[in-house]
Amino acid sequence: MKRIAAIDILRALTMLWMLFVNDIPALQGVPQWLFHAKATEDMLGFSDLVFPAFLFCMGMSVPFAIDSRLKRASMGSVLGHVLLRSFALIVMGLFLLNRHQGEPGIASNYMLMLSVAGFFLVWTDYPPTHQRLFRLMRYAGIALLSGLLLYCDLTGHPFETGWWGILGLIGWTYLVSSLAYLMVRSWNVPVWGMWLLFLMLCVLNHSSLIPDDYFSRVVILPFVPGGWTHHALGFSGVVASLLLRRMTANGRNWPLVGGYALLGLGSLVLGMVCHHWWIISKIQATPTWLFFSLTVNFWLLAVVFCLSDIFGKKRWFALIAPAGSATLTCYLLPYVWYPLRELLGIDIPGWYGLMGILISLVYALLIIQITRLLVFGGIKIKI
Repeated sequence: MKRIAAIDILRALTMLWMLFVNDIPALQGVPQWLFHAKATEDMLGFSDLVFPAFLFCMGMSVPFAIDSRLKRASMGSVLGHVLLRSFALIVMGLFLLNRHQGEPGIASNYMLMLSVAGFFLVWTDYPPTHQRLFRLMRYAGIALLSGLLLYCDLTGHPFETGWWGILGLIGWTYLVSSLAYLMVRSWNVPVWGMWLLFLMLCVLNHSSLIPDDYFSRVVILPFVPGGWTHHALGFSGVVASLLLRRMTANGRNWPLVGGYALLGLGSLVLGMVCHHWWIISKIQATPTWLFFSLTVNFWLLAVVFCLSDIFGKKRWFALIAPAGSATLTCYLLPYVWYPLRELLGIDIPGWYGLMGILISLVYALLIIQITRLLVFGGIKIKI
């Protein structure tokens, strides 16, 4: 089956938005709707849509990656690969979350850059040549990360799981979505049933239908970090991907677009219904936030698929293409730039209004172009 451009493009757009929204908090005179809503604020900010898009895109990649690997490896090998990928994301998330734990001995800026250096040493996709050298580099990265972890323990600042960090939450959601897909991948009805189960668990987790002291709430509903809202977003991407694969294989491109439009409309209706009981809150991961986020993702996927795979306008997105193919590399670069900027004393003025928005957008595009250069030079993280 030919590669579906819409998946890479949607992932690239999401990465562009992630870079942008992470750079705008210091701006002044910027519309409130661009920022994250507060925990108790009933609002869906633009920034609140980026993380669910990440989870949705991650879920879309699961069926393609797992089925491709199953063609050349055993189920046990695939399961091991899923566990290792999840472990890598969780480890990176924890190091980024605990970047202040090295203080006062190792300032947070150095802690952060050393951690990212360790990530690149361990998880860079090295070429098949000079295996001994690259093996030593991986060992050096493992030693570096282990040393940082041990240092924090010895200085009385042990790592905390907290909210696990963005990459950590993605790792947990990837694990749950992948294991669920491995269970039901061969049948249509079980896939939709699994998706319905995820959505129902999300709603139950936020309802009072199961008392707090009941065994099912204590054990089943929390399950793993991230909560069922995140897992429902990830598995929604799995469903979108399976629908895309089946419909495009039969040349039913326009019915696929219609299907995404209907799924988005259904999510919108469910979001409006849920709004009677829960506010729209990313921080609380409410069902309302889930369904409104799915509305945006399904509709955006329909638009991107039309442009890229029906009308053949993939070149429109060429500028941001590296963010879709080297997403993790792109995501980590700001964790080098921001501390390096502080250490070098580079003072960037707090831009105001539209000019600030444009500057942040240019910054996001520059990070993507640096990613392009790194990939061209053979430096790309792959887990």
